[in-house]
Amino acid sequence: QVQLEESGGGLVRPGGSLRLSCAASGSIVTIYTMGWYRQAPGKQRELVAEIIVDGSTNYADSVKGRFTISRDNAKNTVYLQMNSLKPEDTAVYYCTVVVSRTAVPGKYNYWGQGTQVSVSS
Repeated sequence: QVQLEESGGGLVRPGGSLRLSCAASGSIVTIYTMGWYRQAPGKQRELVAEIIVDGSTNYADSVKGRFTISRDNAKNTVYLQMNSLKPEDTAVYYCTVVVSRTAVPGKYNYWGQGTQVSVSS
C-alpha cells in the first residue's frame, strides 16, 4: 500500500503565504504524477497544480503566478508554495499521487486526507 502524509495548512491573512508538503511512502516503484486538489464548501474538488515525473507542471488558471509546485524525487515529496493568498483560496487541500507499486502491475491513484487552508483577515 501507499501512504500520504500532508502538512503545512493553517490560517493566514490575505496576501500571506503557506507551504504545503506531502510525503509518499510504501511499496512505490515510480511516482508518475504528484499533485494538489482543493475543495471549498459547497463546491466540487478541483485541480490546483500537478507535476509529472519529467518535471512538467500544470496549474489552474486561478493560481498561476501565485502558486508553485515542486517535487523532491529522493524524498517522494511534493510541495505547494502558495503566495499572495486570497480568501477564495480557502479550501481543504488534498495531495494525490499516481504510482506504480512493487510486484503489482499497473498504475494506482492515492489521495491524502486533506489539510485545511483558511485565508481570512
